[in-house]
Amino acid sequence: VQVVESGGGLVQPGGSLRLSCVTSGFTFSDYNMNWYRQAPGKEREWVAGLTSTGIINYYADSVKGRFTISRDNAKNTVYLQMNSLKPEDTAVYYCNARRLITYWGKGTLVTVSS
Repeated sequence: VQVVESGGGLVQPGGSLRLSCVTSGFTFSDYNMNWYRQAPGKEREWVAGLTSTGIINYYADSVKGRFTISRDNAKNTVYLQMNSLKPEDTAVYYCNARRLITYWGKGTLVTVSS
């Protein structure tokens, strides 16, 4: 099983980034997908989730209206479009695949700073 995040980097406040999470080794279309993040010195927190069909999505209040989660089941990939980024969005972002078993990636660092 592989879960590999990419797309992180340094961005100025107000900017945008698109994170990708490419998976393999399991039936992607059967799994609900989530994004989590962990800021320096803080616990990991859930950011957004999407059902296996891609029909229902959920967002933490802190990112609602700014972030969009989506998936491409043909590419075994989930995305997180992040707009209007704030310094408090700085964190390592992790992809999570969840069904009866949970798989995690190793994360990608997003830094929002001027």
